[in-house]
Amino acid sequence: MEPLVSVIMPTYNAEKYVVESIRSVIEQTYQNWELLITDDLSTDGTVELIKEEAKKDPRIKLCVQSQNGGAGLARNNAISRAEGRFIAFLDSDDLWLPEKLEKQVAFALENDHALTFTAYQKFTTDAKLGLVIPPKSVTFKQLLGSNVIGCLTAMYDAEKLGKVYMPSIRKRQDHALWLTILKQIPMAASLQEPLALYRTDSGMSKNKFKIIVWQWRLYREVMGLNVLLSSRYFLEYLLKGYLKYKK
Repeated sequence: MEPLVSVIMPTYNAEKYVVESIRSVIEQTYQNWELLITDDLSTDGTVELIKEEAKKDPRIKLCVQSQNGGAGLARNNAISRAEGRFIAFLDSDDLWLPEKLEKQVAFALENDHALTFTAYQKFTTDAKLGLVIPPKSVTFKQLLGSNVIGCLTAMYDAEKLGKVYMPSIRKRQDHALWLTILKQIPMAASLQEPLALYRTDSGMSKNKFKIIVWQWRLYREVMGLNVLLSSRYFLEYLLKGYLKYKK
């Protein structure tokens, strides 16, 4: 039997895009999944829209937080409820292409990979933008300098790793999660095919200064690196980010 995939989706005031994101899961060619949505106390119509979708498909399971705690805590709530062998991530404004799970599960099983990710396409509501093609593999040290794993493409094997959770920080939780996993395994592997769509015009994660501050805190507070190592990887992160921006 095909292994169950638990899809982790945090939501917060996502009424504009969430139904489209949910339907990109429903339309997967791989059908043995559960969609675990945790709403972070939305104040718009997000919860009502999700409930309507859940009425049509019992694999969609909603939990509403009692207080707003950020995307990382919302994802952790969903991970705690997950019953699948594989844990995959999709934010409520992003999309998967129909063969995403089928190809990625096969890739993980055939190659015995515990953490996998894929290429993805950037887009706006009006247009497709550039492709993001990651390296074929990444190690812990390589990932410290640049997060090449798109959260919407990542999937880990809980049978191999156990359930691994995100730290309770407001930003860079996904980067911290991949680093935590890579402390256990030699490397993460990627499919070079773009199998997901990353929305860039939804208003999320646009405050670059705050992201930079949280990146420093990731090195010092979450990963526990000393000032020298933190400075080294922080400068590498800034340089790679600048070069990516200039392309």
